Amino acid sequence: MQILHSKILGEGKPLIILHGFLGMADNWKTLGTQYAENGFQVHLVDQRNHGKSIHSEEFNYEVMANDIKNYLDHHHLGTAAVLGHSMGGKVAMQVAVGHPDKVGKLIVADIAPKYYPPHHQEIINALKKLDFDTIKSRKEADEALAKHITDFGIRQFLLKNLHWVGKDRLGFRFNLDVLQNKMEQIGEGIAPQAQYAGPTLFLRGDRSEYVLPSDYTIIKTHFPNAIIETVENAGHWLHAENPKQFFSKSMAFLNQ
Repeated sequence: MQILHSKILGEGKPLIILHGFLGMADNWKTLGTQYAENGFQVHLVDQRNHGKSIHSEEFNYEVMANDIKNYLDHHHLGTAAVLGHSMGGKVAMQVAVGHPDKVGKLIVADIAPKYYPPHHQEIINALKKLDFDTIKSRKEADEALAKHITDFGIRQFLLKNLHWVGKDRLGFRFNLDVLQNKMEQIGEGIAPQAQYAGPTLFLRGDRSEYVLPSDYTIIKTHFPNAIIETVENAGHWLHAENPKQFFSKSMAFLNQ
């Protein structure tokens, strides 16, 4: 059994942070440091097929939730607060409904427990077009990616995954082939009967379409004690777009 790679910051109550699709633990370093400075031992986790964690053909929410359970057991963490964004939020929900004794508090950032149709295909296609036989620098990778993805912020987020896989050869840390083949699994919802009755906070961006008022019923069905709050001036990347408000709302909940 391979344990997920992580960065551990600070001392105190354990807080697990789970990144989104095509992300990595490092995306949460700034906020993670803030939680660590406020009494938490923060575990920034690379999920399977992402970052420095295992590459595997097995990729679904049950398996990924099990990875987190094994991680908690390996580090003797007992019960932890779990925070997840987007795909990481789905994993966090799955950990909570599957292993409720492991989750003291749950924070879900801009994702609902429902099914989402695959919608990352354009990004995957753009990444697949990058030719690392000819691309020899981050700048060249950015120029090639810009032909397909105009948003600078999205490109920077994706290119954070670039690393030297060998002498003079760049590659991505995420397992692009498996992730491309498992697009359907990324959108999966929580099982109909699954429920977690512990303290739960859903944070949504006011400009995001991932969590709509029409989703509140399904949220409450699975998470009867959920509080739903809105982060202002933020889309799907609410923790990056308004980190100050994201931090204050999440911190208030964690300290309750």
